[in-house]
Amino acid sequence: MNTQNPTTDAAASNLAGRRIVLGLTGSVACYKAAQLCRALVRAGAAVQPVMTEGACRFIAPATLQALSGRAVFVSQWDTRPADGMAHIQLGRAADAIVVAPASADFIAQLAQGRGAELLALLCLARPAERVALLLAPAMNRQMWAHPATQRNVAQVQADGALLLGVAHGAQACGESGDGRMLEAADLLEEVIAHFTPKWLRGQRVLVTAGPTFEAIDPVRGITNLSSGKMGFAIARAAREAGAQVTLVAGPVQLPTPRGVARLDVTSASQMHQCCLDCAGAADIFIATAAVADWRPEQVAAHKIKKTPGGKPPLLSFVECPDILADLAQSARARAGQLYCVGFAAESENLLANAQAKRARKGVPLMVGNLGPATFGRDDNALILVDENGVAELARASKRLLARQLVAEIARRVGAAGAAPEARR
Repeated sequence: MNTQNPTTDAAASNLAGRRIVLGLTGSVACYKAAQLCRALVRAGAAVQPVMTEGACRFIAPATLQALSGRAVFVSQWDTRPADGMAHIQLGRAADAIVVAPASADFIAQLAQGRGAELLALLCLARPAERVALLLAPAMNRQMWAHPATQRNVAQVQADGALLLGVAHGAQACGESGDGRMLEAADLLEEVIAHFTPKWLRGQRVLVTAGPTFEAIDPVRGITNLSSGKMGFAIARAAREAGAQVTLVAGPVQLPTPRGVARLDVTSASQMHQCCLDCAGAADIFIATAAVADWRPEQVAAHKIKKTPGGKPPLLSFVECPDILADLAQSARARAGQLYCVGFAAESENLLANAQAKRARKGVPLMVGNLGPATFGRDDNALILVDENGVAELARASKRLLARQLVAEIARRVGAAGAAPEARR
């Protein structure tokens, strides 16, 4: 069994070697900061914890030291730095400062330019042109909604901080609403996205993922083994690269990538209509889904029962709509306004079948893989087939392959942020 976890794959996370100051302020959400610290370290980042005195009331510095492998800084008078200037040295040594949780009081300090404690001081003293400041607010719903807090939030954003937003739900005070700190997994996604080159900034990307399910009766149907993991990884990678992403997902049980708009469908006909509805607002279409080629001509109104000695029902089939071909032959695609990418999941003769499918569908780029070797797995190997020939993307995590594929697509469409050489 493949136990690789793309979320913690340092090569795929874009965080390997990154130096991150993780700041904690006074909030019960400090326990999530411990989870975030662990996730960042597993993703390859070097994490330096800095805590306010209030944060130390909620979680022991020893916890963060154990998780990060680094001594925790609390006091601005800490003499461990050679020059005694922790508020200068810690910020200078970082690639980013992530404050999670960021309390209402701490955000107010930043908005007003006050440095009552070490963490606020190093945020103020950081070289802002190269050290980003990411804030994950955590507070009661009424504190979050208060006009003073919203003014302060607007001010710190105007001053260059990146606000990671808040979650809605139950709060420690017993109330429910906006103000919860995002979960550690969501914050990790935001940090990864921050460090990802914005190859597709300003682009609108439509992605399909997963299988379709073609009903025979109310309880049975025809489907395939596609897990949707590759398509979801591509949607995530496109969003990290700066695109506005819409994901049309077949029946899979996968979490929606943060920042991605998801539309759930079941059948090929539903996916076809959904894609037609969305394609008019897209610049790039990536057809990753394993869509059924055929569906039963008639769907029984009730479960087809087996009778003793009876014969199995005879099923007749009709062809499902061809989503990729229809979009590739649309007026927008012919005018160069919609760049279409297809996927060919084959069981044999991968190159020949991918080349034939590309020609038949009329798309500029066809991505091929061996379905039985990748369905349900966290890794894959791809070939890219275009008018110039074929290129290979060696077996790796789907997360890493998705990032490589997105870079390739950006280069081919001439996106503003695309690297001259996208392949790694």
